[in-house]
Amino acid sequence: MSRPAHRLFEQEWPVSGPGGGPAGEFRFFQLGFLVGDLLEAAARWARVFGVGPFHVMPVVDQHATYRGEATTMTIQIAVAQAGPVQIELVKQLCDRPSIYREWRHGRVSALHQLCTVTPDYEGRKAHYAQQGYELACESANGSFRVAYFDTSADFGFYTEVVEQTPTFLVQLDRVSRTCAEWDGSDPVRLITRGGYQVPQS
Repeated sequence: MSRPAHRLFEQEWPVSGPGGGPAGEFRFFQLGFLVGDLLEAAARWARVFGVGPFHVMPVVDQHATYRGEATTMTIQIAVAQAGPVQIELVKQLCDRPSIYREWRHGRVSALHQLCTVTPDYEGRKAHYAQQGYELACESANGSFRVAYFDTSADFGFYTEVVEQTPTFLVQLDRVSRTCAEWDGSDPVRLITRGGYQVPQS
């Protein structure tokens, strides 16, 4: 069954702000949420909103610079595509200070970041810095760089800047295609080298 065309999803990405600047693309593609229970949150998104399947990635140690200090955050994420936007769920598994630890305040789930992907990583960073926002955290794990700017006072969330690389785009495409073809089975999938497993009940 083909999906109907919808003008909302066909509009051009904004390339400049008021008055013609700043230059560059603003591709907001992901909403990131902090959660208390990663598997339950993923199952709830699938059950309530029909979003899935969630790809639960292995636990990783994310090396980063947080508020000017080197640190390592042990986290696990789950992602699924919901039409034009990706939903990311994040669970921190350690007690070390981080942009995740300073945010949740005991809530079951909380919007944490709006994410933009760009081929001009340094240019996007410069733009947000020029707007007066602090670079709260930056990491270069894997095949792309990631920066979080603290825009919470003005917008209620962090702004995440992700470097657009061929490898990252392949990862996004793989998740998007799987979700577009999803038949409702196995809504929560633990990703492994050989495919995926489902959580044991």
